[in-house]
Amino acid sequence: MLKTLGAQIKEFKSDSIKTPVYMLLEVFMETLIPLLMASIVDAGVQAGDISHIYKVGGIMVVVAAIGLFAGIMGGKYGARASAGFARNLREAMYENIQRFSFSNIDKYSTAGLVTRMTTDVTNLQNAYQMILRMCTRAPSSMICALAMAFFINVKIASIYLLAVIFLALVLFLICKRGMKYFDQVFRKYDDLNASVQENITGIRVAKAFVREDYEIKRFHGANHNLYKMFIKAESVVILTMPLMQFTVYGCILGISWLGAHMIVAESLTTGELMSLLTYCMNILMSLMMLSMVFVMITLSMASAQRITEVLEEEPDLVNPKSPDDKVESGSIDFENVSFDYHKNEGDPVLKHINIHIDSGETIGIIGGTGSSKTSLVNLISRLYDTTEGTVKVGGKDVRTYDLETLRNEVAVVLQKNVLFSGTILENLRWGDENASEEECIRACRLACADEFIEKMPEKYNTYIEQGGSNVSGGQKQRLCIARALLKKPKVLILDDSTSAVDTATDAKIRKAFAQEIPGTTKLIIAQRISSVQNADRIIVMDNGMIHGFGTHEELLSGDDIYREVFESQMGGSGDFDEKGGM
Repeated sequence: MLKTLGAQIKEFKSDSIKTPVYMLLEVFMETLIPLLMASIVDAGVQAGDISHIYKVGGIMVVVAAIGLFAGIMGGKYGARASAGFARNLREAMYENIQRFSFSNIDKYSTAGLVTRMTTDVTNLQNAYQMILRMCTRAPSSMICALAMAFFINVKIASIYLLAVIFLALVLFLICKRGMKYFDQVFRKYDDLNASVQENITGIRVAKAFVREDYEIKRFHGANHNLYKMFIKAESVVILTMPLMQFTVYGCILGISWLGAHMIVAESLTTGELMSLLTYCMNILMSLMMLSMVFVMITLSMASAQRITEVLEEEPDLVNPKSPDDKVESGSIDFENVSFDYHKNEGDPVLKHINIHIDSGETIGIIGGTGSSKTSLVNLISRLYDTTEGTVKVGGKDVRTYDLETLRNEVAVVLQKNVLFSGTILENLRWGDENASEEECIRACRLACADEFIEKMPEKYNTYIEQGGSNVSGGQKQRLCIARALLKKPKVLILDDSTSAVDTATDAKIRKAFAQEIPGTTKLIIAQRISSVQNADRIIVMDNGMIHGFGTHEELLSGDDIYREVFESQMGGSGDFDEKGGM
């Protein structure tokens, strides 16, 4: 974990070294001041030597100025190092998340990843700054003060040593117990963020169904759970402060009582006692700072583990050593393919699939909910790898291709359509960042998106709100299809991507595909048989297996599921799952 996190210090190593150096210089200057003060009291005030007071006082001013400068510079470099460390952590996590395959993404919730990149990184940033500054300053100040105290009087200094040992043991036990609670706290943070994210994303639905009170209660529950867990964690670590205060005042009383007796016995001077009391405060203040550091480190350890988990997550799908960088055609082959999301931990979602699709064919795919239609097409663009068997595109195993090359040639319009904040043109250019406006317009014409875009005041410069909230479901689907077409793919997969458009528009889109991109292999997942009946061939999925594969006429006569659904839809229900589908 330390190696993984330490690698993100990168260009801020110099600042990370300068910070403790300046902290040590500040501590050294602060250690000298009580000695100089003792000299002023003993050799200046009591001896009536004004010149000595001026001389040593001048030295104290210089020492204090150097300490002040060192403290300022330590703060400056510490802030720069910790902020840079946090920036690098966020960038490293974000870059690694972008490399995740779908199976990697399935391990984490969206809210959990957001918490890791915000709250957890902030905790680590604060902890790192405290480590650079406090973890250098506090121990060095304590050691220097102890050394000077033993130099002045061993007997009184022994009181400090006992206090240090006692507090170190107590702090260790408190932090060990607190760590367990803080680990649970961040899991509660994930739950809270998930509740907020889900509510804000679906706020229109919540209002439409008058569920605001329910959502408020739900948020209150998640928030209250976080509150209770924080109370448990804080009730443990808060014990450090009263214990510190008890030890500080105990030391002051012990030193004052013993020191007074030693002054009367003339084995200790007044100046030396003042120095010892100052060193006492230095030592105990150092311990208080260390306790704060321990609390912060305890808090950040849970964050560090969560961040490291993301940074060390290896993408399940990687490029081969010598990847193919050209897809010759849009032909697709499934050779005895089985697939399981959890790698042989349960019943496979796809079982022994064998299909050959010629380049340029239009293939319809229908099946009931849970029949693994989406799982089937996800293997073509290698969003997942097969558990058994081989998927080929252009005659080659998809695992031999460069991932970027393959996914540029196999365009997928996913079941869940996503648009990003920005203009329509900016969203379309996700398909091809160099596409001209004319190419974007042509793609929209093929997807029948030009019909509504031309009616907008700003046309293609119309701003799309986050998530596409200012366009309808059907408009969003057509924009996503146009975006995929701009990639000029050899294979185009539409995963139930026309479900929100009317039948007439659906027919226009299919007609445009047939006329304008005849060389592109098109796979169309649909619930409406009318969307696929004119396809070259149709795949009927049932329980992860191919139940039927042929033309509309062949399936009508030879596949009972397809025939029953066709008859039910022609009869007016229009729902594939009404009959036949499983």
